[in-house]
Amino acid sequence: MLCATAFIAATTLIAKALGTDALGPALHPFQVTFGRFLFAWLAIGSFVAATRPLFTKPHLGLHIGRTLCGATGVTLMFAAAAAIPLADATAISFLNPVFGMILAIPLLGEKVGKWRWLAAAIAFAGALILIRPGAGSLQVGALLALGAAIVLGLELTFIKRLAGRERPVQILFLNNTLGLLIISFVVIAVWQSPTPVQWAGLAALGLCMAAAQACFVNSMARADASFVTPFSYLTLVFAALYDLIIFNVIPTRLSITGAGIIIAGAALLAWRERVNQAGETEAP
Repeated sequence: MLCATAFIAATTLIAKALGTDALGPALHPFQVTFGRFLFAWLAIGSFVAATRPLFTKPHLGLHIGRTLCGATGVTLMFAAAAAIPLADATAISFLNPVFGMILAIPLLGEKVGKWRWLAAAIAFAGALILIRPGAGSLQVGALLALGAAIVLGLELTFIKRLAGRERPVQILFLNNTLGLLIISFVVIAVWQSPTPVQWAGLAALGLCMAAAQACFVNSMARADASFVTPFSYLTLVFAALYDLIIFNVIPTRLSITGAGIIIAGAALLAWRERVNQAGETEAP
């Protein structure tokens, strides 16, 4: 999980470099997403071709819904990373399990008790600090990250329905295959020829995402989710560290405060999920 968080933070770092003028003329977020899916598909596809795992009949409807949400979410996240500090964008993205919880009520018929509503309220309070109403361009970038969290929260509802139906390698391969097909049509409208350096950046982005997914899946397979999930919040530490080293961006006290509050709310939500899975009846 530690390796996964380092790779995930690296993807937002590379996306920021590609979405600004750090590696040449800024690329459109759709083009950055195209690179993410293309090179991740090449990496995962090579693994599938080499190992030839047994695939079962997929639920295409769930896969398409999950991929549409995932592709939209990462595109918004890449756009946010280019506009605001990586630590802020990453912290706001931690709201996605909160939105996943809320959306599961009408979509999956789940019941939510007072502890999880409290966790959601705490996380939203932290987000308000980071969004900074009235902060001009910074507010726009934060709202992009918030939009990413909402859509990725919707993706979680599809992932929950896929869980247990199909093997992780099949889910990863189909997700990246469908994502590449979808974004290949969308990117035509904004395509500009990347420089050799930008192609290298797009390749690094896709490979980092594939490595992150592989590490995450292996982490979940080797230990209980309740044990490894808290380590995922170290993505924020890596994002802040990368931003400091590469772009010389130092997190402000306000950013640290907002991020801390969001993590506290997300951690409380994760704790309640673990309690519920252990069979404890949640109070209404």
